[in-house]
Amino acid sequence: MGVPETMRAMRIAVHGGPEVLEPAEVPVPAPKSGEVLVRVSATALNNTDLWTREGAYGRPGEPKALSGWRGPIDFPRIQGADVAGRVVATGADVAESFLDRRVVVDPAIYDSAGPDANPVGLMGSERDGGYAEYVTAPAERVHDVTESPLTDDQLATLPTAYGTALGMIERGRLQPGETVLVSGASGGVGLALVQLARARGARVLGISSGAKIDSVREAGAHEVVDRARDVGRQIRAAASEGIDVALDVVAGDLVTEGLPLLREGGRWVIAGALGGYDVSFDVRRLYLHNAQVIGSAMHTPTHFALLMDLARRSEIRPVIAATFPLDQAARAQEELARRQHVGKIVLHP
Repeated sequence: MGVPETMRAMRIAVHGGPEVLEPAEVPVPAPKSGEVLVRVSATALNNTDLWTREGAYGRPGEPKALSGWRGPIDFPRIQGADVAGRVVATGADVAESFLDRRVVVDPAIYDSAGPDANPVGLMGSERDGGYAEYVTAPAERVHDVTESPLTDDQLATLPTAYGTALGMIERGRLQPGETVLVSGASGGVGLALVQLARARGARVLGISSGAKIDSVREAGAHEVVDRARDVGRQIRAAASEGIDVALDVVAGDLVTEGLPLLREGGRWVIAGALGGYDVSFDVRRLYLHNAQVIGSAMHTPTHFALLMDLARRSEIRPVIAATFPLDQAARAQEELARRQHVGKIVLHP
C-alpha cells in the first residue's frame, strides 16, 4: 500500500483543556535524511500529554509559566510520545532493510549521540508525535520488535511509562533482594515499576488505594499500602528494617514523610510530582544516613535498548485499560485525567 499525501491528526494550537485538541487533515511528513516514516498502529497516552497540552511543566525560575516538556512549544503540535507501527518509507542514508519492520519508537530527543545521553526533548512536545496516522523518527531511535509476541497496543505502552520506570530503576541501582517502595503504583509508570522491580527480584511495596489495590498485587507487588490511611505507619509495619529504594512519581508530602524511612545508603528516585512540586524535608536525614535523592527524567538510549530486549522476550505484560479511536483523543485524555483506570489508555489511528 502506498503512502497517501495527507493524513488525519489531532493537534493543539494553544495550551488549554481537552477542547484545544482539534482534528486536522495535514500533509504526511516526509522523512529527512537519517529518518524513517512510520505508519502508526497504536499510540498510548501519558500524563506528559496532559501536562504538555496544559503547559504545566513550568520553566527554571518560573514554576508556573506555561511550557512544554522542556520549554515553549512550537504550535501547532501533534501530540503523542508513544508509537508502535510499521516503517513504510525511509529518508536518505537509511537502509531499505528498515521497510515493513514492526517497530517501537524511542520518543526521547537526546543531548548527545552517546549511549548514556540525557533526554532534553520529547516527541509530542518538541517534535510532532503519534496522534496521527503517520510520524517520522530518526532511524537510530526506531527499534525492531517484529518478533515480539506483544500486541501493538502493548508495545505502544512501553516508551514513556516503561522507559521512565526502567530509567528510575537503573538510576536507583535497584538490586535483587532489596526492598523497593513504589508510589502511584496503579498508574502507567507505577504499574510498570511494580512489574519491572518484581522481575529484577526486589521485594515490592506499592502505594495505591481502593479497588486498585488488588490490581497492584496482581501486577507483582508483595504488599500494598493504602494511601487513604496512615502511609508512614503502614510502610514501617511492612518494611520494619526500612526501604532500600523509593521509586516515586508522586513527590509532595510523601518525600517529607518517607525520606526518614530509607535504610542506610538508601536512594529516593523522583520522576513526577503528582502530589506537588514544592517539597521540604529534614536535610539531616539525608546526610547523616548517606541517603540520596535522585531526579530521573525518562531513560537513556541504553535503558531503552534494555526495555526493547524485555519486549522481544515478552518478560513484561503491559495492561491495557481502554482503547479509543484517534478522533476521540480529547475524551481519552479526560479518561486519563480522572485516574479511575488501571493500566494504559491507547489510541488507534
